[in-house]
Amino acid sequence: MYYGITAQQSKELREAMKSEKTARIYRKMEAVALRGEGKKNDEIVSLTGYHYDVIGRLCKEYLETGLQEFRTEKRKGGNNRNLSEDEEKAFIAQFEKAAENGEIITISEIAAAYDKQFGKEHKSKSTVYYLLHKIGFRKVMPRSKHPNKASDEEIESSKKLKIK
Repeated sequence: MYYGITAQQSKELREAMKSEKTARIYRKMEAVALRGEGKKNDEIVSLTGYHYDVIGRLCKEYLETGLQEFRTEKRKGGNNRNLSEDEEKAFIAQFEKAAENGEIITISEIAAAYDKQFGKEHKSKSTVYYLLHKIGFRKVMPRSKHPNKASDEEIESSKKLKIK
């Protein structure tokens, strides 16, 4: 669908662009203003670097929300951590004691405790891995024997060989 921007709307956008400090929003406003100035998508793509589909979405967003809402920065992704540094240390302390006693602790156990404490169920364990990495935990697993170790019989037979 084609979202038409009028010349008046384009003029309104150009005025607002003069006071815009965020480069990302400035670019969005410019793309929509160019549409209102009669530019075709090919020209807007070459001037702004946006994909064809994005230009249509920006025009639709502007028409549906208006200038004020269009100018607001929408947060996507990023740091959604739940704990302060002190809370992180207190949370991990319970597992440190068990680890010092030689118990094996799995990421699933830590993630379950994290979910229980904060009332959120994480489908991904990345938050817990991030937390462990941040405080310096590392994966340590005991190895019963070297994977390429020869059998006891082979070791004994090699000791009996005499080289002339």
